[in-house]
Amino acid sequence: MISRLHYITQDLAHIPHWEQAQRACEGGADWVQLRVKTQEESQWLETALRTQEVCKSFGAKLIVNDNSHIAAKIQSEGLHLGKQDMSPLEARQIVGEKMIIGGTANTLQDMLKHVASGTVQYIGLGPLRFTDTKKNLSPIVGLEGYKRILTQFRTLGHNLPVVGIGGVKADDIEDLLAAGLHGVAVSSLINIAENPSAVTQELLGMLNLAVSAK
Repeated sequence: MISRLHYITQDLAHIPHWEQAQRACEGGADWVQLRVKTQEESQWLETALRTQEVCKSFGAKLIVNDNSHIAAKIQSEGLHLGKQDMSPLEARQIVGEKMIIGGTANTLQDMLKHVASGTVQYIGLGPLRFTDTKKNLSPIVGLEGYKRILTQFRTLGHNLPVVGIGGVKADDIEDLLAAGLHGVAVSSLINIAENPSAVTQELLGMLNLAVSAK
């Protein structure tokens, strides 16, 4: 089961990844993507293990971003691959058959490549709008872009869950799910909030309402 809310940690100077995960999980997050960009491999592994402990204590899934070797080593529930990362087919050989693999997409063509690989269980499509959380940002998709791409994708008969990512705000949720998205991925919206747990809880409530309204 692919969650509606994909919570993503980020490199912050004042709070480690596992504490970020703790606050989100306290608000009900059950899908935690560990996104480490500035750590050496050994430090990254320690961060992954500590974040995994938090996820296990809340019954949340841990998805490792980019690093298939760490995902395989700690046997996380999932691995998320960016556009510039290893191919899903190559990653599958490293992490085994059971692990969830998600892939980033910016265009319909990207999505069709993921489908053709036969190894991806969900797609993160974006960005919705500009975000400084990610360097080397792909072209903006926007709400109308989501509608167009998802209509084409479904018309071709594909039903992989697609999650919106990149500058998503709470006010976007209803429109994004109405456009055909399965859910949303957020990072700084939760991480730099005054009360991350409360924001997580609020987002989950909005997603549930949007799903029931569909």
